[in-house]
Amino acid sequence: MRVLIGGRGSVHRKWKQANCMPSRNSRIGWRRMPPCHNLSGQGSTSMEYGATALVSGVTWLLYWTTLQANFAYDDSRAIKTNQDLLPTTPLTTLFKNDFWGTPLTHSGSHKSYRPLCVLTFRLNHWLGGFDPWGYHFTNVLLHSLVSATFTKLAALVFLKNPVPTLVAGLLFAAHPIHTEAVAGIVGRADVGACLFFLLCIMLYIKYCDYRNMEQCSRRWIYLYAALSCAACSMLTKEHGVTVLGVCVIYELFVCHRIALKELINVPFKKQYQSLREGLLHLSGAGIALLGLRFHLMGSKPPDFAPADNPAADSDSIVTRTLTFFYLPAFNFWLMLCPRWLSFDWSMEAIPLLTSILDARNIFTIAFYGGIFTFLYWLVKSYNRRCIYNSAFCLSASNGGNYHSNHASSHSAAYANGNAAGQWCPCSNITQKFSFSLSSNHNHHNKSRKTGQSHSANNHSSHTNGYRILNGNGHCHAANGIFGHQDYGFASHAASTRLAFTGPADIVTLALALLILPFIPATNLFFYVGFVVAERVLYIPSMGFCLLVALGVDHLYRRQETSFRKRLVLATVSLLLVVMSVRTVIRNKDWLNEENLYRSGIPVNPPKAYGNLANILSGRGEKEEAEWAYKKALSYRSNMADVRYNLGILLQEQGRYEEALYSYKLAIQFRPRLAMAHLNMGLVLGIMGRKEEAAEVYRHCAELDSAGLKDPKMHESTRISALFNLGRLYADEGKYEEAVQVYHEAVKKMPEHYQPQSLYNMMGEAYFKMGSFVDAEHWYREALRVKPDHIPAHLTYAKLLSKWERLEEAEQWFLKAKFIAPNDSSVYQHYGQFLSECDRHNEAADVYVRAAELASDEYEIVFNAANTLRQAGRNAEAETYYKIAVKLRPYEVTSHMNLGAMLHVNGKLQEAEASYLEALKLRPDDPITQNNLQKLRNLITQRKLRENAKNRS
Repeated sequence: MRVLIGGRGSVHRKWKQANCMPSRNSRIGWRRMPPCHNLSGQGSTSMEYGATALVSGVTWLLYWTTLQANFAYDDSRAIKTNQDLLPTTPLTTLFKNDFWGTPLTHSGSHKSYRPLCVLTFRLNHWLGGFDPWGYHFTNVLLHSLVSATFTKLAALVFLKNPVPTLVAGLLFAAHPIHTEAVAGIVGRADVGACLFFLLCIMLYIKYCDYRNMEQCSRRWIYLYAALSCAACSMLTKEHGVTVLGVCVIYELFVCHRIALKELINVPFKKQYQSLREGLLHLSGAGIALLGLRFHLMGSKPPDFAPADNPAADSDSIVTRTLTFFYLPAFNFWLMLCPRWLSFDWSMEAIPLLTSILDARNIFTIAFYGGIFTFLYWLVKSYNRRCIYNSAFCLSASNGGNYHSNHASSHSAAYANGNAAGQWCPCSNITQKFSFSLSSNHNHHNKSRKTGQSHSANNHSSHTNGYRILNGNGHCHAANGIFGHQDYGFASHAASTRLAFTGPADIVTLALALLILPFIPATNLFFYVGFVVAERVLYIPSMGFCLLVALGVDHLYRRQETSFRKRLVLATVSLLLVVMSVRTVIRNKDWLNEENLYRSGIPVNPPKAYGNLANILSGRGEKEEAEWAYKKALSYRSNMADVRYNLGILLQEQGRYEEALYSYKLAIQFRPRLAMAHLNMGLVLGIMGRKEEAAEVYRHCAELDSAGLKDPKMHESTRISALFNLGRLYADEGKYEEAVQVYHEAVKKMPEHYQPQSLYNMMGEAYFKMGSFVDAEHWYREALRVKPDHIPAHLTYAKLLSKWERLEEAEQWFLKAKFIAPNDSSVYQHYGQFLSECDRHNEAADVYVRAAELASDEYEIVFNAANTLRQAGRNAEAETYYKIAVKLRPYEVTSHMNLGAMLHVNGKLQEAEASYLEALKLRPDDPITQNNLQKLRNLITQRKLRENAKNRS
């Protein structure tokens, strides 16, 4: 091998695949290497700890701002509306429902089984409720742990060479593709699965270490710990199970260095007994976990809407094939150049490839060409290993006692300049290093000149990257260019760190990490419910980072001058800075939903505008929201959700005809959108079309929920339809029909439905029918299921009042006042109760408090004025009548009562003006006419008295 001399005291080698180690379990019965002690050099260990701490610190620095973020996008459904997070839900339910809280057995379940992730959400809820800070803190903490663990893996892969180790760790920590997984709370599934994924790999490497020691039972601890982590990874997110495949690749091609043509002999040859041990356990675990997964899915993949994955819904096999081949290449491009990122890539965010003439096919060909080039190079590397293994076996069979003469012959060969061609056939005896290793430069040159080996007195020598055992079975690490480095063996066993002896080993592991975890998202085995999901790339990006780090290290070592080396490091540093800046900018998009949806407009305008409109509508910006809804529909007119939300906006503005039309279109595009049916019934009821409203409610209550994404919401809406149908009957005085509908709703309601309002309405219906006993029963039921349900307190108190149980009634009013001291309705009903009891002064005080809490509620203000008048507090009553007139200037009663109050208070001219205003609104009102006549008579009498007084 050609040796290039770099800076002072350093030796740099070019990769040469021919110099690859043979299998540890070669055909010759070489003795296993005894334990080596004190080989984890202090300098290299410090480097590893320093790199880990640096990467972890950078992670916190980049994602610190996300701690102030709110819930966004999928977070609401996964957390805020997920019943599995509530303490009232049994923990066992978490293992029966999918990620979104839907039973796995339901036909509309997403089939995303992630109970460990939901368990962490529940822990967050137990600690801090729905405060998003705790959820985001946990996500950043997990990302920090994953980045640190990945850095340790990189240090192990790169033999603690700081340049590629830091590049890999920092690139992973700073890559913008991770922002969705870390800044978005639901991305915790990917981050948590990645942590278990990494732990599984590192534990399995430990298992391989201990397996190579004779009679070492400790290996079983690491093996079963690794398999447990694989199970935890899958239970955190589905594709975590692919870690078993990564371990298989590591076992075959990195640890044992099996040539491809030798794979067929693995089940039969005795020399592969240890290999079979690992593979059998990995295969058994894989079969068990996949069997469990398919069992939980009901052996049937979930159903998704066509907009979620348009290519899967295409009738053209050409379109499906070209698009599905293109999507992995597009995902790789996102890792390579994360310029455009989006919260959602569904619909037409990525146009389908409908023809082989589409220019994007060139990128697809280039991508797969690169992958197959890597694979072809690896195959050639594996074949070279097989050739060298055979050569060494032949040499060993004719070479006599190899062990006794190994050290001296090896040193002599190195002295003659032939070190590049010398390899020990047993990786437990000597190792070849692939990264910049050397002894002191002057010492190295002296060895070459004198041709002397440094293995005298049974001490080990370490020259030009070879490690030779001394007679006592101990090893000593060399001082490399980065100080005293541990490229050797751990103190407990033959280290698998030295399994990574060339670029082929690293590329093998990197491609396994890049490809295997992504396979479930490729639509290869079943269609998935997304086109591109950035958080799915969280685990595969580890392989990408290893490849980049390997390339950087190779480029760095090729440079012969220190200036060029610094230039390489400066360029890589600039790349990391650019990635970090992009991550910080992208994190700002995830601070709130408005930023997130605005950032998605260039990529997915219909989805972005539709969601942005919801935010604007919630803030009261009705005109802007309506524009955004219509803008979304201009891109994709068949979005039922947007049609429905636009209908709500129009309904809130009193534009009932337009709202009704929007609801009808929503139902046309999605016939089983229960909320659209429900709201259409409400609008018809407001418009006085009672019979049509009743028909719509009845139809809504009979809608089937099979195959729907959110069956819980659907079932709740069906019960709400019956609730509103019953109330419609009650408003028409059809109390018996109302009770029948309410009973039907009680019979059909699901477990997650909150029934307190339904029970309360049932009680009111019985109350109006005069069935006080039944009414009390249902009021009590409402209070039982929700003790702080204020409407039930008030209606029950009114029942007791009507039943002449006044003391009990007042106690329930006071309980309601204690529970909701700032609820104006409580004071309103309590004031009415006191007024009926002729306690007018107390009633006036209570009503004044109600008016203070709801100064814009006409009924409360008007009743406060009436109660003040009854209490004889006329001046205050006048004030509140004037407020009532301002609230409803076209309300006849307000002007009439204000006139009467002014009349009583002696303000006759103002009273006359109020009476006249009332008569303008209702000219034939007899009470106002009578009061006005009395007022004018009084005015006439006063004038007469004044005239008489003036004459006298």
